[in-house]
Amino acid sequence: MKIYSDSSQTALKYLKNTEANINNMLIITGDFNIRDSLWDSLFPNHSVHSNLLVEIADSLQLSISSPTSQVSIRYANNQDNSNSTINLVFLQPTSNKFDNHTIHPEWRLLLNYASLTVKISILKEFIQSRKHTIVKDSDEDSKFISDVIKLVKGLNTQYKVISIA
Repeated sequence: MKIYSDSSQTALKYLKNTEANINNMLIITGDFNIRDSLWDSLFPNHSVHSNLLVEIADSLQLSISSPTSQVSIRYANNQDNSNSTINLVFLQPTSNKFDNHTIHPEWRLLLNYASLTVKISILKEFIQSRKHTIVKDSDEDSKFISDVIKLVKGLNTQYKVISIA
């Protein structure tokens, strides 16, 4: 899941209300717009918004990822403002596929944000499969098409997609 939360924390509030309906989350990344001493050692304060973010991540069985090197992620355009870390990655702590992320300040070019990457190990695995052909216009073909139509008609389409940006 990729998230952008505005300064009013609209995305976090939405996530808090819908977290029970989200299953099998492996990774959450995004700009959470929360400065906090929990993930930015140069920032002296703790935010109440970070408590909500950590609570949501915990409910999805995710933990904040540690970067392979601790550098700022957001580089302030105004010299009066300090650089910060507001882009975060949350991962499954028990996963052996990935356990941390890398910050790439050298990739920011004209942007004021550094890119974050996560390496995911994909193991080579042999999956046994077989091919089955249904003869066109056969009884088996008609039954298969009928079964697919029943399944599609039975799909619950009452969900509404909401984009928060």
